[in-house]
Amino acid sequence: MIFYFSATGNSKWAAKKLADKTCDRLVSIVDVLRDGASCEFALKAGEKIGFVFPVHGWRVPSIVREFISRVKLQNYHESTYTYALCSCGDSAGETMQLLEGHLKEAHLHLNASYTIIMPESYIGLPFMYLDKDLRECEKIRNATIRLDKFSEWISESRGGEHLDKGAFPSLYSGFLGGFFHNHLVTDKHFSVNKNKCIGCGKCEKLCPVKDIECQDGKPVWQHNGKCMTCYACLHHCPSNAISWGWFTSGKGQYVRKEK
Repeated sequence: MIFYFSATGNSKWAAKKLADKTCDRLVSIVDVLRDGASCEFALKAGEKIGFVFPVHGWRVPSIVREFISRVKLQNYHESTYTYALCSCGDSAGETMQLLEGHLKEAHLHLNASYTIIMPESYIGLPFMYLDKDLRECEKIRNATIRLDKFSEWISESRGGEHLDKGAFPSLYSGFLGGFFHNHLVTDKHFSVNKNKCIGCGKCEKLCPVKDIECQDGKPVWQHNGKCMTCYACLHHCPSNAISWGWFTSGKGQYVRKEK
């Protein structure tokens, strides 16, 4: 069983690739939490558990942490092979080390961890941009090769770390990660260009934490304290009407479409 969270499609694409290879069941973390479904799952004999998600500020996204704290797995044992795969635009820092701590708090373990480098989707800082087409294609090609290899190792229940931590993982997930989550994870800077907005309601539907409500056909952020600045609303907007302050202006949109 593969539990996944995805905002712009990168991690969903990876989760589906793994599921196709391993024939594991796919479960959307967003669907479970947003629809109020039960977080209790019964495992089949010998079934593996996987967590697939994007790195957020070199840390585990809050929605994944919430799911882990609430999930109940029947027939989960010390012998249950448990792995995680995270997608990132450049490096993961110590995300998997942090994940292992969250899993231990929920009485779960981690046998193997993997990362794949995917096209950049975070554009909330002046020096961060989407990848050019050539670089995007190169990342997808390399990620596909890595996923084929990882799926074989997962099928064989191999352990170990296979990670792109970056040059200074402690700095990334520590000081920089703290700055990111303390100052950049907020819905206060989101706005909509009402002249461009077509009132489709897609942003409200796709917000993983129900932080958007359409009023008079236009999105209004609810400031519910759950926004992850995942930019699902911004990147999926069909008229590119949503921005996050001036940082995202003119930087375009990215969505990993299923092919």
